[in-house]
Amino acid sequence: MSDSDRPARVLVLVSGSGTLLQAVLEACDDPGYGVEVVAVGADRDQIQGLERARVRGIPTFVERLADHPDRDAWDAAMVAHLDEHRPDLVLSAGFMKILGPAVLAGHRVVNTHPALLPAFPGARAVRDALAHGVRVTGCTLHEVDDGVDTGPIVDQRAVTVRRDDTEDSLHERIKAAEREMLVAALPGVARVHPLDDA
Repeated sequence: MSDSDRPARVLVLVSGSGTLLQAVLEACDDPGYGVEVVAVGADRDQIQGLERARVRGIPTFVERLADHPDRDAWDAAMVAHLDEHRPDLVLSAGFMKILGPAVLAGHRVVNTHPALLPAFPGARAVRDALAHGVRVTGCTLHEVDDGVDTGPIVDQRAVTVRRDDTEDSLHERIKAAEREMLVAALPGVARVHPLDDA
């Protein structure tokens, strides 16, 4: 298999249950999908997202912010992990830490977000959408830059807000749309192989 035909190497970062990761792993069961998850990293121990990777024999790592004197040191440790696995793309899938300039300087990163950016950036997107009374929200796949949910938009899916929605009920429907969007968009986003030119 030539480099141009090989699956794109994707490293996934998670902070919790890993349902987005699971959707990608199931898509990767199809040899024609064109993506290989080469490692899964987290910012905390003993989460379901790491276990989802381990049962499939995928390498994992944990890098806790609290174990470092500052964010720059944590960022450098993250870079070391990413460089070890040489991904074509880093996917932030429910990863609840902001990646620093050292990571972004050396790696392409995309992130999923539970709102239609640029509306409702940040960690309370679903709650904020409900508080503002919007009738439609959704999810976004975007490139990560040095802002908070400000990078170029790759793809979006709309989700209708129901009159009886709670934050939990709305978030569950957004997550379903998010999984579908990510699985559909990821092969195209990851198809560029910067390592092939190295």
